[in-house]
Amino acid sequence: MKLGFETLRHVAEGTGEYDLTSELPESKIWTQCWVPIYCFLFSDFLLFFKRCPSHTEPKNLTRVLEFFLMGLSDDPELQSVLFGLFLSMYLVTVLGNLLIILTISSDSHLHTPMYFFLSNLSLADVGFTSTTIPKMMVGIQTHSRVISYVGCLTQMSFFMLFGCLDSFLLTVMAYDRFVAICHPLHYSVIMNPHLCSFLVLMSLFISLLVSQMHNSIVLQLTYFKDVEISHFFCDPSQLLNLACSDTSTNNVVMYLVGAISGFLPISGILFSYYKIVSSVLRVPSSGGKYKAFSTCGSHLSVVCLFYGTGLGVYLSSAVSLTPRKDAVASVVYTVVTPMLNPFIYSLRNRDIKRAMRRLLSKTI
Repeated sequence: MKLGFETLRHVAEGTGEYDLTSELPESKIWTQCWVPIYCFLFSDFLLFFKRCPSHTEPKNLTRVLEFFLMGLSDDPELQSVLFGLFLSMYLVTVLGNLLIILTISSDSHLHTPMYFFLSNLSLADVGFTSTTIPKMMVGIQTHSRVISYVGCLTQMSFFMLFGCLDSFLLTVMAYDRFVAICHPLHYSVIMNPHLCSFLVLMSLFISLLVSQMHNSIVLQLTYFKDVEISHFFCDPSQLLNLACSDTSTNNVVMYLVGAISGFLPISGILFSYYKIVSSVLRVPSSGGKYKAFSTCGSHLSVVCLFYGTGLGVYLSSAVSLTPRKDAVASVVYTVVTPMLNPFIYSLRNRDIKRAMRRLLSKTI
């Protein structure tokens, strides 16, 4: 059954004349179900379930071909302001992270494990931002907020891929700092090029696995209560919240996804910094403690920004009654955090600043 977007809108709002019950077999019409609501990264392991209203009518359950993204604002006068704002932030994010990658690759002094991981993190940040912002800017320019079902799944897949990759790379970088501070004499032996490449490839593989597990779950949720997503992109939690079908067989998979993408990275980072703090506190001189902590200051700042903003957004969304406010708040971790990462590493890291000066002197 192929339904146009306008028909689906009327059906979802209950204002249309179209009767979906004539098109759907009786076995496919559900009036009650359990819907897992998935919170990206921070609440992956805090899954909970929401019962579809018992009064849900069969006509509100639709097999959709398109979704409608609510966006950040309906005010026509704000559209040009939003376009200019997000275009500038997107350009700063892409150019800043590409500058970090170019600086590291062009300076032999930065060919170390820490900066190897940093260049991969910058690349993941570019992909993470490019998954959502260009589509939103195109929608503002074309005055269209429609996204196809396939396009929504594709966007969600890449969003999960780069988001999880960010998380795992931060965990790998925490392990790198743990080895550098707690086992400095064996650092070059432990963090050899083969292990560094293996850790990055494993992070990419696990992130791809998590992304595909999410896709496999959503592909089974072909019936939805509504076609309007209360966001400016296809957020996994919003998409699953619209679904209304029997998902009991997917609950185990959802818990597994939450453990892999949320619990494991956070546990790895906390354990690494627990060991780092324990080791540094045994250093007798205050100068030695400062030097040890300064080597992981930039990474710790990025970790706090990445997890702190995401956790804050989802905690605020739990008490917020306005979906649009949640969408505005999510801009912090989807756009602002990747944009600030290059500034954190370039301003707090002397090696990066010196390498940037050498690179600029060569180009000029």
